Amino acid sequence: QLQLVESGGGLVQPGGSLRLSCATSRFTLDYYAIGWFRQAPGKEREGVSCISSSGGSTDYADSVKGRFTISRDNAKNTVYLQMNSLRPEDTAVYYCAAVFPPPVKTICLIYEYSYWGQGTQVTVSS
Repeated sequence: QLQLVESGGGLVQPGGSLRLSCATSRFTLDYYAIGWFRQAPGKEREGVSCISSSGGSTDYADSVKGRFTISRDNAKNTVYLQMNSLRPEDTAVYYCAAVFPPPVKTICLIYEYSYWGQGTQVTVSS
């Protein structure tokens, strides 16, 4: 069973930056597409950004385009989400998720992702 662990969340002021990491120790992530999703209080979980198994294809929610960057280092079995220019509305629990085999199109569709981490809290507040 693939186990994903997120880290890097915390409290940051508006305009600040955080980098989230998603890692696994028991399996290689090389063959999985990975997605970052978030859930704010009282709201449904939504896709933030996804990346193909090779890293050659990515997808972003409109609300984070130009501010967030997803990347992966398969040698380190880690996927990152660099979040810049953070806003209060980015406050949520952020989850990473994996899917195998990777979908043909790299689109953050929640129902496609089978393996989920426990989440890391991101709070953007002054």
